[in-house]
Amino acid sequence: MLIILSDLHLNDGTTGETLSPEAFALLVDRLKELAITASWRSDGAYRPIERIDLVLLGDVFDLLHSARWQANREIRPWHDAQSPGMVDQVTKITGDILTANAETVAALRSLSGDREITVPPMLRAARPASDVDDQPVMVRVHYMVGNHDWFYHLSGEPYDGLRRKLVEQLGLANRPDSPFPHDITESDELLQVMRRHKVIARHGDIFDPLSFEDDRDLSGLTDAIAIDLIGRFSVQVEERLGHELPDAALLGLREIDNFRPLLLVPAWIEGLLERTCPQPAVRKRVKLLWDHLAEDLLATELVRDRDASSSLNLLDGLSRALRFSMRLSSGWTAATAKWLQQLRGATGESYANHALTEPDFRNRRAKHVVYGHTHAAEILPLDASHAEGYVLEQIYMNAGTWRRVFRPASFAPAGHEFIATDVFGYLAFFHGDERKGRAFESWSGTLGHTPGERIIHRIDAGRIGHAGQSMSAMAPHFTSLLGNGGAAARRRS
Repeated sequence: MLIILSDLHLNDGTTGETLSPEAFALLVDRLKELAITASWRSDGAYRPIERIDLVLLGDVFDLLHSARWQANREIRPWHDAQSPGMVDQVTKITGDILTANAETVAALRSLSGDREITVPPMLRAARPASDVDDQPVMVRVHYMVGNHDWFYHLSGEPYDGLRRKLVEQLGLANRPDSPFPHDITESDELLQVMRRHKVIARHGDIFDPLSFEDDRDLSGLTDAIAIDLIGRFSVQVEERLGHELPDAALLGLREIDNFRPLLLVPAWIEGLLERTCPQPAVRKRVKLLWDHLAEDLLATELVRDRDASSSLNLLDGLSRALRFSMRLSSGWTAATAKWLQQLRGATGESYANHALTEPDFRNRRAKHVVYGHTHAAEILPLDASHAEGYVLEQIYMNAGTWRRVFRPASFAPAGHEFIATDVFGYLAFFHGDERKGRAFESWSGTLGHTPGERIIHRIDAGRIGHAGQSMSAMAPHFTSLLGNGGAAARRRS
């Protein structure tokens, strides 16, 4: 049995919160149940499975979102990743992540022991025994890197020592003296596991030009956006304007690291300020601060070099997406999302079209193509091939994330409204006749997020509705629910 989960984004706690350790305790419980379920075979017999491979599909640790980067602006991933200062920085952030997520790390490490995942032994009648101790199932945990933890893909003794610590703390099957793989072909064991289950899996950052620069040992533009724009903004907005911003606005802005995609952060900030900060002058200063930092980012050598080598007018696109002063009068979110999709060669958020280009899909070696990176769980049929009574069904899947996810509200797309939920899930693939011959199983959970009680919800004036139309043009139940309270709200505004 093969289990894949992606985008845990465990961080050091200096810039935002990760999911509760209870979510990963639930994962362990689900895998225990799934091991027994998978032991029932397609002929109705019970034969215990002997092995589970768990693949962490990149962005497991988030080394980019850390306040440590703000202490010394001379140390940056795009300067010299092998410099002593850089190695020291990555080592410290990694240690902080392990400490801040001790319970989660312990839950993952427990999987590779010989006592956590067990199943009943088999009786001669091919039924589970109930009067003897359960037998252990071997679990191999594999760490693949994405664009937020690509440092573990770097070669060299300093990074070998860092990987050795991760192997020990997480109970990994990875070799510490070799870079953690970014592609399954970089690990013979991982490649065999995928071939056995007819799966091709990658983080998916290679399809995002902002996150990948043709070499996983190099920084992408999202590194600079995360560190020198979002990271600096998080620190400076509290230092410079924290005494003027309402508590609700500050609480909301502390969620900034949870927001994806990064290029829509300005639109999210605007909606947040409209709801929580009634002083126009303060809202303006927040936006000016953001624009100042965005201009600094766009002037860096990293961005200029990427723009010079790109045929997509990268600098202009980033400027229009990131700067409030360049925003469109309407449809800013939609325009930015469309440009980002064009940049990624996609017609929407899905990476399914990239799955169609995978060699293992085209030569029919893989039944399932799995990506992460987008934080959007997805299952989409790709193709069905019929030959001599046999049907090969090929499916694209995205493993989603274990984070808080913000999605734009569809009722008023121009209003920059986003709703947050905590999401988590995994994909399971079965070998041979495991789980009565089923090919795969997906499991996901969504926990509603309630914003802090101090957050102020905007009450729109009666002249203009939430989506830009007059209240009289809206459905009758809206106006009837407002009643006199709506009139009073209009008088107060």
